[in-house]
Amino acid sequence: MTAVRPEQPTPDYVPGHGLLKDKVVAVTAAAGAGIGASVVRRVLEEGARAVVLSDTHERRVAEAQEELAAEFGAERVRSTTCDVTDEAQVQAMLDLTDEFGGLDIMVNNAGLGGTVSITEMTDEQWSRVIDITLTGTMRCVRAAGNRMIASGKRGVIVNNASVIGWRAQEGQAHYAAAKAGVMALTRSAALDLAPHGIRVNAVSPSLAMHPFLAKVTSDELLHELKQREAFGRAAEPWEVANVMVFLASDYASYMTGEIVSVSSQHA
Repeated sequence: MTAVRPEQPTPDYVPGHGLLKDKVVAVTAAAGAGIGASVVRRVLEEGARAVVLSDTHERRVAEAQEELAAEFGAERVRSTTCDVTDEAQVQAMLDLTDEFGGLDIMVNNAGLGGTVSITEMTDEQWSRVIDITLTGTMRCVRAAGNRMIASGKRGVIVNNASVIGWRAQEGQAHYAAAKAGVMALTRSAALDLAPHGIRVNAVSPSLAMHPFLAKVTSDELLHELKQREAFGRAAEPWEVANVMVFLASDYASYMTGEIVSVSSQHA
């Protein structure tokens, strides 16, 4: 019989230390209460000059900008709707960074999951997950990399992968393939961009708890997933965001092409 892993308490929130002082940051899938929203808040707390947040949900992204502008100053926050399957929308999102002197850090958080057996998966289901989660990340890496090269900035790109890219899980063939692709994309793009002084890394979270996940996941499955974790609990989205901020900061100046697990689960 497998022992029950006790749930460890969540640590106190870590205050900002100016790790991203004066940087201009763009973050995809950044509205709501998930990892992307935590990244936006975290980079502002870390002293970023400005952040451009995007999402496909027009109302949520507008509400996020209003809330952040009230807390951190309207001059530091811009928002836009952006579907990462549309190249023109990706470029329009990054155009907003020009207002602040150009892009320094790109955080690619957009992705789409879903649960369906490979025996029942349609071409449409497969293609949509791949186009958003993998090809969408590629579009943003390409666009951000080209802008950083043109501006001469030694910028940073941080991608959001997943432990599903390392290990098997039922019903996740499309998502697992996409996230494994994000890992491979990260490693190869890092070598392409290294001659320009641009770093590319990724995080690999497992279970990060937020209201939407709790809403669509049964208590039984959440308990099972928590039991796979060393601390017997899900990560808070800000704990994942902290690692993304570290990778974006000068503390990680010699790291590129790395996939950092924000979990006890590995390959």
